[in-house]
Amino acid sequence: MAFTVPPLPYDFGALEPHIDAQTMEIHHDKHHGAYVTNANAALEGTAWAEKSVEEILQNLGALPADKQAPVRNNAGGHYNHTLFWESMSPSGGGEPGGALADAINAAFGSFADFQAKLKAAGIGRFGSGWAWLVHNGSGLEIVSTANQDNPISDGKTPLLGVDVWEHAYYLKYQNRRPDYIDAWWNTVSWEKIAERFAAA
Repeated sequence: MAFTVPPLPYDFGALEPHIDAQTMEIHHDKHHGAYVTNANAALEGTAWAEKSVEEILQNLGALPADKQAPVRNNAGGHYNHTLFWESMSPSGGGEPGGALADAINAAFGSFADFQAKLKAAGIGRFGSGWAWLVHNGSGLEIVSTANQDNPISDGKTPLLGVDVWEHAYYLKYQNRRPDYIDAWWNTVSWEKIAERFAAA
């Protein structure tokens, strides 16, 4: 079944002033749209065309050799952005509670230390990519991936990812990636992240 761009669960301007409406519209409609179009084109006519994006990204090495790079980049872009939109909310921000908060404190020492480590992973990603909070099977970990790679391809479960491609922030923040990440925390839907954590 061909991939489709999921509708945003809020208006383009709903994350203002942290993420501007124009960035959200271009990012969702144009960038995510292109990943979906290109992923569908790469998978068309293959045995993988009917598989879920998760199954595809967990088995990239099984795809035909000429399909691996375009599928990795574009199906990865589709999956990453779908997670990204769902991870944010106009009522986001603050701190998590419950089991997720306990797990973050156990893994990183405190919520503030976790924020600092995820931010450092995002700032330290050279060029384009993502910084992730993942469940690695035994606990929480922070990882960074290049381009549209996703930790799911390494057997890890992504819980929260911040997009540090310039297209995610350049209109508002220009080259100030740290400022963008600081603002992005105000959009995080900890309720959604806690759901993913419970499922992992």
